[in-house]
Amino acid sequence: MKLRGARILCESLVREGVEVIFGLPGGAVLPLYDVLPEYPQLRHILVRHEQGAAHAADGYARATGKVGVCMATSGPGATNLVTGIAAAHLDSSPVVAITGQVARPFIGRDAFQEVDITGITLPITKHNYLVMDAAHLATIVKEAFYIARTGRPGPVLIDIPRDVLVDEATFHYPDRVDIPGYKPVTAGHPEQIKKASKLIDEALRPLIIAGRGVILSKAFAELKELAEKAQIPVVTTLLGISCFPESHVLSFGMVGMHGMAYANLAVNHADLLIALGIRFDDRATGKVSGFAPQAKIIHVDIDPAEIGKNVRVDVPIVGDLKQVLQDLNGQIQVRYHLEWLRQLEEWRHHHPATALRHSDNLIPQFVIRKIYEATAGNAIIVTGVGQHQMWAAQHFWYDKPNSFIASGGLGAMGFELPAAMGVKVGCPEEVVWCVAGDGGFQMTMQELATLMQADIPVKIAIINNGYLGMVRQWQELFYHRRYVGTWLPNPDFVRIAEAYGLPGLRVTDKALVPSAIAQAMAHQGPFLIDFVVEPEENVYPMVPPGANLFEVIEEPRRDVELTIGPRETSNL
Repeated sequence: MKLRGARILCESLVREGVEVIFGLPGGAVLPLYDVLPEYPQLRHILVRHEQGAAHAADGYARATGKVGVCMATSGPGATNLVTGIAAAHLDSSPVVAITGQVARPFIGRDAFQEVDITGITLPITKHNYLVMDAAHLATIVKEAFYIARTGRPGPVLIDIPRDVLVDEATFHYPDRVDIPGYKPVTAGHPEQIKKASKLIDEALRPLIIAGRGVILSKAFAELKELAEKAQIPVVTTLLGISCFPESHVLSFGMVGMHGMAYANLAVNHADLLIALGIRFDDRATGKVSGFAPQAKIIHVDIDPAEIGKNVRVDVPIVGDLKQVLQDLNGQIQVRYHLEWLRQLEEWRHHHPATALRHSDNLIPQFVIRKIYEATAGNAIIVTGVGQHQMWAAQHFWYDKPNSFIASGGLGAMGFELPAAMGVKVGCPEEVVWCVAGDGGFQMTMQELATLMQADIPVKIAIINNGYLGMVRQWQELFYHRRYVGTWLPNPDFVRIAEAYGLPGLRVTDKALVPSAIAQAMAHQGPFLIDFVVEPEENVYPMVPPGANLFEVIEEPRRDVELTIGPRETSNL
């Protein structure tokens, strides 16, 4: 059967089970848009900026575990995807980005809207393709989806010249993929697992550090079994949040720059670290030379390039976490580490990082806590990067698996709104809250139009402190309060929401926070709340740049409300 390239692409996407494409049309992809109506299985959501398309595809992928798909035209359309592709790459999110390209005879001639997008994205994709023959298109799509979702997931880009979309070729969709040199290892080496088991059985102060790899491999039950069988406390990286229930007695919160002081102390005193699906990035380790000085380290990851990259490792295990933990759990012994756990509880008691200080004014931590209470934790929280991200990580307790989604490695402002849009499209039955900073929100707030046009009922909480808050905090603490380029004279966000057709509320009084959240939850469509909070509120705890994890700066004001929550309530 002969088909034009545009139909070959659509047929291939249907066979890959694609349900939704986030995109924005332009000249180079018009042949594709011309045939999209023939494929009702492929829901197209029109974004207002291609960065939003990439972040939405990323959010969809993170929430569902499926491959997210975004699409853009050549030139500026393609380059506008770059931030979103980079965010997906650093956070191991399976995304396929489809870009139009100028016709083949014009490639390399600086034609209108021509850029070398495969060259541009080479460092930030798992792989990419420039399709020069319509006959190769089906095989390339098959390979792209396979590469994106297998092994360590990541983004793949397919760049298609306009005339390839028009050319005819015989359509045959391959049943399988065989890519020489790409054979992800899933089973851990038996001898390495045996060594790890021995270290776990002998350890007196073991600690699990769980990362996003647990979520990617869906190893939630296996992690819980390991922790409970050997009675090992669990801390998580930022992107590992929601891989282990935070109300669990063995949960000790997030580790790292803005992690819990007691979690950082645990790392410093542990004699064994079991690192599961983490990159040992600088925000998690602090000063690498002082990281876990007393500990032997077991590191399990599906990507061999991550093992030994940043920290020394005593027992490396390459493989899929779910499978490795199943094998490991069958070998470890039942253990009790009551003295070690009591020590962690004592640190937690003396360093209550998530206790709310008393304030008559509206502080952002209070807002997050009230969203938690209103949802009973049964929601997916999507954030950008900055202070609001850390408050959302610290003051909402994530018992629901894969319920915290944020831009981690890239730290992309503007991620939150379009990513939340993708999350809600992928999980329509879930309550989705976009927790945004007032700075990041303005980078992609045009996607409010997409929410309305596509009827995507995301709830939006803007933490509005009138600053680029995290940068201002650094200027306060490390640059003698020289506030340069961080003050934001913000617009009226409620009026902006209303201009797009969304209802909104502005809240300045803490007494009105619960009713505002309840009103947003009761509304059937998208809803925006502008929470005007204390402008110079800081995120604590904080490890200064270049410091060891235990050299943590804690909240200087110790007057706290007695609403600490399950994370800091001892069950021992």
